[in-house]
Amino acid sequence: MIEIILTPIHWAVIIYLTTINLVTFFVYGLDKAKSGVSGARRISEKTLLIIALIGGSLGALAGMKVFRHKTKKLGFQAPLAVILCLQIFLVWFLFFR
Repeated sequence: MIEIILTPIHWAVIIYLTTINLVTFFVYGLDKAKSGVSGARRISEKTLLIIALIGGSLGALAGMKVFRHKTKKLGFQAPLAVILCLQIFLVWFLFFR
């Protein structure tokens, strides 16, 4: 069995990732809501990917699933998949190395 000792750095990472993923989830929901409003200023795909890149990839995936947003755009999903894989590796490295 692997024993994990959480240091203050680990707790900071957990709090940051929880916060950024919640924010990302709601930003995806906001963009989906704006997509149905004529003339509404949308959130760019670049911005959506950037917030996923800074730690919100799980929130992005959850937002895509719950709000049915960007689910048919392979050009958007591929970079998101790469970001998610990198983040999984980084978290694994931080917590289990």
